[in-house]
Order: sequence, then C-alpha cells, then structure tokens
Amino acid sequence: MPRPVNALLVDDEPHVRLLIKTLLKQLGITTVWEAGDGTTALELAGAHKPNVVLLDINLPQMGGLQVLAKLKAAHPDMPVIIVSSQSTMKTVMQTRELGAEAYVLKHAPKSEVLQMLSDAFDNIAEETEDPPAAGTAAPA
Repeated sequence: MPRPVNALLVDDEPHVRLLIKTLLKQLGITTVWEAGDGTTALELAGAHKPNVVLLDINLPQMGGLQVLAKLKAAHPDMPVIIVSSQSTMKTVMQTRELGAEAYVLKHAPKSEVLQMLSDAFDNIAEETEDPPAAGTAAPA
C-alpha cells in the first residue's frame, strides 16, 4: 500500500483536530473524516474503511485504548497511529500491545509532529507492501 490518502482523525478537541488535519493535508491526505468520541470513530471506521486512523487516548464516553481494541478486533489490518499528549511508558506499551503502529506526541512542536506522522506513514506503507510471490525475485 502506498502512503495513505485518507484518514479518520479522532480527538475530542476541535482545535487539535484542525491542527492535525492541516498537517495531514501537508502530507498528502486528501480526505479526513473527523470524530470527537469513540462511538462515532467506530461508526466512521466501519462506514469508510480509512487508510489510517489517528486516535487520541483521552476521549469522552469510551477511552482511546478501548476504541483501539475495538478497531483492531473489527478491522485488524487498519493501521492506527496514536496521537496523544500522554507519554507514559505504560500507555505507549499498552497501545503497542493493542496493535497501534505508531505513537505521536501531539504537544511536540508542529514541525516534529509533521515529521513523526510522515515517518509513521512511511513505516505503514513499507509494512503493508505485498511481498513478491513465491519463486519470483524482488525488484532490485
């Protein structure tokens, strides 16, 4: 899969969604669906099958860890990047155990967030590329 062209952005703070959406557009994400809570996020993920989900940990009604677990249960191949201000090792490890592909600190400087997102998209693209069929050589 090439770098994602659409995304589901899940954060309960509208100003944070606006900032991240602006950064996503700089990275070539042409369509961004937005959710302010976990229930809406799960509905939108099912309806649109986004190339990537950007998910906050602190959400009303249903926390981000619960949303991540439900997303991965329903859509195991859907890449999820955590975008949060929480940075404890316990939280980072929990998200990795639940299947998140990357963890981006949203309180970092804008240029760093942009670079972290770009790196995460590159890693997702590399991980999801189809391996060559058996008996065929990979391109050099």
